[in-house]
Order: sequence, then structure tokens, then C-alpha cells
Amino acid sequence: MKSTAVSEKNKATKATEASKEGALAVAYGLPAGMFYCATSYTPEASVGHMMRRVLGSIAQEVERQLEPTGLTNAQWVPLFKLALGRASTVAELARECQLDAGGMTRLLDRLEAKGLCRRVRSSEDRRVVNLELTPEGAEAAKEIPEVLSRVQNAHLAGFSEDEWKTLSGLLNRMLDNAGQFQSAGKKP
Repeated sequence: MKSTAVSEKNKATKATEASKEGALAVAYGLPAGMFYCATSYTPEASVGHMMRRVLGSIAQEVERQLEPTGLTNAQWVPLFKLALGRASTVAELARECQLDAGGMTRLLDRLEAKGLCRRVRSSEDRRVVNLELTPEGAEAAKEIPEVLSRVQNAHLAGFSEDEWKTLSGLLNRMLDNAGQFQSAGKKP
């Protein structure tokens, strides 16, 4: 009898906590059905934790496969962004790579020392420093999409095309949700 009373009390406590978290979700414009509860949260069951582990695994394998080129994970990303035309100045590349100016300067020093890119001061505005890939940098950047495709396909082994499309769509929805919180300046 005692265990039944304790069990009922635990259920009532969890229901109250879930109700509070549901009210918090509504306050932030989230749907009433929430997937996580602070009282029963475990990192291993967290989508964020799983995504971090997958991303870490991908990054580690990409770096391993790019090792013969001499490019580290920190170096291939800005090199590839330059090759794709996502940035043409130091400031743009720092934003694209989510690095501060000092970190970007050190990274560009290493890429320049390897002969993969060069900084060129703008003739129109001396405050602006443009970036250019050298022929060696453009050649090194050509290998990156092949490695990325190979590594990501290996991580998606056994997925059907529909499953891949569903996963991509769901991740895009999560990114859209994150963008809404960031643009509104709210905490999720």
C-alpha cells in the first residue's frame, strides 16, 4: 500500500513539473508538448548530444582523411569557404567561420605560410583586407568536397533516400527554430 502511495505521489510531482515546463514552453511560443523534462533529463538521450557526437565523428574523420594534404579541421573550413566564394575579406571570413579577428589572423598566418592564400589590401579602402586563394590553395580546396561527401555518405550508410530527406528536413526545421529564438533575442 505504501509503495502505491509513493508511486502516485511521484506521478503527481512529475505531472506538476511537466505542467510547469509546458507553461514555460507556451510563454516562449513553443508547442505545448515538450520532449524533455529537467527532472528526467539525461545527456545521452538528448538530440543535441547525439548531434554533437555525430558532428565530432564527421569532423574527426574528415581531418583524418585530409591529413595527407596537411590541412587541419580548422584550416580546411576557411579554405573551402573562400573557394565557394562565401567570403572575400578577412572580416567576412571571420564571421562565416565564427571566429574572432585574432583567431582569424592566426589562422590566415598559417594558411599563408603554407602558400594556400594571400591577404591583399583593398585599393579602394585601405582598412579592408581582401583574401585570395593561391593556385595551390585552389587545388587543395578541390579535394575537400570529395572528402566531405565520402565521410558523410559513410555516416549515412543504410539510410534510404526518403530517410535522408526526412533527416535533412527535420534538421532544417531545428535550424529555423533556432533562428527564430536568435532573432527574437529570447532564450529557448
